[in-house]
Amino acid sequence: MAPEEDFDYEALLDRAKKDLPQTLEAHDRFQIPEPDVMIEGKTTVIRNFGVIAETLRRDPAHLYGYLLRELGTAGSLEGSRVVFKGKVGTAQIVDRIRSYVEEYVLCSECDRPDTRIVKDGRILILTCETCGAHRPVHVRKQAKQEEAKDIEAGKTYDLMIEDIGKKGDGLARKGKYVIYVPGSAKGTQVKVRIDKVSGNMAFGTRVA
Repeated sequence: MAPEEDFDYEALLDRAKKDLPQTLEAHDRFQIPEPDVMIEGKTTVIRNFGVIAETLRRDPAHLYGYLLRELGTAGSLEGSRVVFKGKVGTAQIVDRIRSYVEEYVLCSECDRPDTRIVKDGRILILTCETCGAHRPVHVRKQAKQEEAKDIEAGKTYDLMIEDIGKKGDGLARKGKYVIYVPGSAKGTQVKVRIDKVSGNMAFGTRVA
């Protein structure tokens, strides 16, 4: 009989980790590609849009439609790139893509990206291939809509102007919203009536 081996728990654990398939290890390193954004005249281009959609394992048209709604703009899907009308900031695009990942990609149970969207009648179901969990996609969407009540057109808010935009408008923030306020200086506290809400942006007017 072979002599009894004195196994060390930590050594066994390290050995088990080394034997894990590469596909499992890759989950822990899941990263969303940084959008390659370029301004062309009066348009904004995401040059690596196809790579982003492929990494997320989602239909490019689905991701494209989501971004149009969230950014409140128009555009076109041109092969592996997307063109938006107007100048859209990189930070805004990154934020919307992250929101898409949270809503349409990551499993709400194990937080893994190995999911797929299936349609059950009129309801979209996010199914996880790792843990088997599934949920209606609209669950998180409803939560976002409830947050939207923090900013409503016609209401007035006390805001701090944190920055100045390229066109000279003051920029304030409330929750996930960036609010454009013409005629405001950086660092001032102003009372603003919201005139319009579009996606995660809002446009307001200073009131006395």
